[in-house]
Amino acid sequence: MNSPRHLFEKAAINQLKLLMQNFLKCSTLILFFLFHGCVSVDMSLIRPPSPLQEHVIEGKGQPKILLLNISGFISERSKGGNIMDLKRKPSLVVQVREALQKAEQDDQIAGLIIKINSPGGTVTASDIIYHELVKFRQKKDIPVYACITGVGASGGYYVAAASDNITAHPTAITGSIGVIALKFNAEGLLNKIGLENETIKSGDKKDIFSPFRPITFEEREILQSIIDHLNNRFVDAIFAGRKDLLTKEQITKLGDGRIYTAQQALDSGLIDRIEYLDDTIIRMKNNLDIEHARIITYYRAGEYPSTIYSSSSSDNSTILGLLGGQAGGFSPFSAVEFLYLWRP
Repeated sequence: MNSPRHLFEKAAINQLKLLMQNFLKCSTLILFFLFHGCVSVDMSLIRPPSPLQEHVIEGKGQPKILLLNISGFISERSKGGNIMDLKRKPSLVVQVREALQKAEQDDQIAGLIIKINSPGGTVTASDIIYHELVKFRQKKDIPVYACITGVGASGGYYVAAASDNITAHPTAITGSIGVIALKFNAEGLLNKIGLENETIKSGDKKDIFSPFRPITFEEREILQSIIDHLNNRFVDAIFAGRKDLLTKEQITKLGDGRIYTAQQALDSGLIDRIEYLDDTIIRMKNNLDIEHARIITYYRAGEYPSTIYSSSSSDNSTILGLLGGQAGGFSPFSAVEFLYLWRP
């Protein structure tokens, strides 16, 4: 009798064979049409992204409170349009910098609220957004709050640490402080279907963390030292914003990778308050001593933020976005990426 593991391996091998056959068929067909002049691409259809526009979501008065949306996988990669819309969408890093630069020039903006619903993303992208927010606070000198509406884990919390005050919805999940690097070891599966890895390299560590062979003990130590260094940056970022509440030792203890409910995060000092986004807006107005304010956001053509809970239509927060590089997310078969990411 075949064991469950044997059946699973057999099914995986059959599926991989089928995918490779379909890929070869499609590739051959596309090349045939290209070489015979049957396919052409109208480059005019690939439109550049439109500039940001301001939209008043609600409220009245002269002062403005800007909602900045951090949603989905945090990445430097631009996002491709779908089959019906060929325009490239700017990466989240580009969107954030562009929004902050626009806000810097607007003297009516009295406060900024970062609305976060993200499991994190790459170390570099998370760190760039953190850096841009810190720089914005120094230049603009206005209150900056972060509100975690759904998930604000790992890189999502790293971004929140750049704010003056962190709140979370009662059902929010946060924490997952730390760094991770992921890959599959596909050597066994490839051997079963008769594929072998042939790599020519200038040094024995040039293909470190390759998915085609097991990692060596020495290579593991090298990667661990990098992860430890990046984790120290994470701890330093949290400490910079919460040193009145937490010591570095306490942050390190909290930062073992586990996730926290909103109440657990409040009890441990990782957030300042549990409240909904509309409560955070009211509290910011009260702290600014303004009765009326326009709640605004920035958007591009094709998007329509109708309420404070609207997300950008260009968010890549789907499962596909986390698994495939096409959506600007993480792929286990791509190059090594160090991630501030909660990805169970």
